[in-house]
Amino acid sequence: MSKVQEPLREKYRSMTPSQFFYEHRELAGFGSPSRALYQTIRELVENALDATDVYGIMPRIVIVVEKLEERQDFYRITVEDNGIGINPKYVPQAFGQVLFSSKYKLRQARGRFGLGAKMAILYGQIKTGKPVEVYTSPIGFTKIYYYKLKIDIERNKPIILSYAEHDNKTLWHGTRISVVIEGDWSRARSRVYEYIKRTAIATPYADIVFIDPEGNMITYWHSIEKLPRPPKEVKPHPHGVDIEQLKRLIRDVKAKTLIEFLVSAFQGVGKRSAEAFLKWAGLDPGLDPHRLNDSLLGELARKLREYPKFRPPSAESLSPFGPEIIEAGLRAILHPEFVVAVSRRPKAYEGHPFIIEVGIAYGGEIPLSNEPILLRYANKIPLLYDEKSDVAWKVIDPRSFNWKDYMVVFPAPVAVLTHIASTKVPYKGVGKESVADVPEIEHELRNALREAARKLRLYLLQKKREEEAKRRVITFVKYTPEVAKGLATILGDIDEKTVQEMLLSAMKRRLRLDDEEFAKLVQGLEISIEE
Repeated sequence: MSKVQEPLREKYRSMTPSQFFYEHRELAGFGSPSRALYQTIRELVENALDATDVYGIMPRIVIVVEKLEERQDFYRITVEDNGIGINPKYVPQAFGQVLFSSKYKLRQARGRFGLGAKMAILYGQIKTGKPVEVYTSPIGFTKIYYYKLKIDIERNKPIILSYAEHDNKTLWHGTRISVVIEGDWSRARSRVYEYIKRTAIATPYADIVFIDPEGNMITYWHSIEKLPRPPKEVKPHPHGVDIEQLKRLIRDVKAKTLIEFLVSAFQGVGKRSAEAFLKWAGLDPGLDPHRLNDSLLGELARKLREYPKFRPPSAESLSPFGPEIIEAGLRAILHPEFVVAVSRRPKAYEGHPFIIEVGIAYGGEIPLSNEPILLRYANKIPLLYDEKSDVAWKVIDPRSFNWKDYMVVFPAPVAVLTHIASTKVPYKGVGKESVADVPEIEHELRNALREAARKLRLYLLQKKREEEAKRRVITFVKYTPEVAKGLATILGDIDEKTVQEMLLSAMKRRLRLDDEEFAKLVQGLEISIEE
């Protein structure tokens, strides 16, 4: 009789979020020392901005990168803001527990996952063994709170190494975080400087100070007093739900009937629209939602997504830049000769509202390039990596967008800013560096680009007309002495200088120019143009 082979004994275990990202840190943008240095600065700066402008505070952000003496590849990164601060009882979890966040709300935010800052802390801990240090003083508190923390990777819990309280004599409010990581400044330098520059473009209302490891300091002072409108938390839209979300909503809302549940749980659904939906779906309004099984929940979710008469998702949850802020940022940093910005009306995909914004800067100090310089933003975050895989590049690429129709022939000095504001940006990865080709978003990007490019075309047409007029004026002015001489001879009783002045005055009136403007137009020509 043959031996029966015993089944293999597999070992099973669970994995905490901190363990997962410890083993797969490249998913969050921490795959190399240079990328990690850039990503750490980015995550901490975004947290600082979300703690300020969202709450109506004009941001003052200080970023310091220091090289440690003990090892040439160890860097201390410190970011300080003047934001709302963090309640001290939440500080350990906020910085020591992966996927713990105050941003798990249905509203636009730079960060959503509760991962970024913790990932930097986790990376620093596993590479250098050093803890994170946090100082914070929430608005209205009289003390500054200090924590020194590490993350218990096995349990995904904070380890408090040190805690202290100090009297807040300066009335400072905000947060200061310092983390030591393994980095490569020489490789990250250009990316970091570009990130700071693009952040300044997007936040012309912010004061930003950056000090690099070599002691160089760069400052961007605010050029505008206006802040973007703050986003408001909203309820989910019926078109964006699934079975699991329905279960959670039923548990949280505690409605006794299906019609009560629809009115209480979803945005834009009143009693009349709920009744109309339930009649269309063939569902009993008095049904207890807690008694729905998975099959009925799946049917309800499908019908909610398919019902065509729900109101579009609310845009109150969004915080776009607005044309004024985009134009101010582009002017302050790029110094173009012309700038225009467009904010489209709110649209939605899969129940998620979004607003597309496009700005175009032309000429001035923008260098000539064989393709547009693309400045990508999503929920106000500058995106630097994976540019050519982003939907924004697909839209502005000269091979797919006919720039010649708008009088732009490459090489040309043109920069295009694109911004996607949404409660759910469809990133291609956890690193949040490129946006997927969602048809609704691509369509709006293209329309916004066309709208802005038409205004650029009008400017370039006017500029072309002015240049042609200038050439005609120059030709006219060159021959003015000879014409004046001939006319003076014919008229007899008027001297040559008087005729010349009459001709130049007529030309100025025709062009609607004052003396100073006309003088600039014919600057360098050997002729008197004084009245």
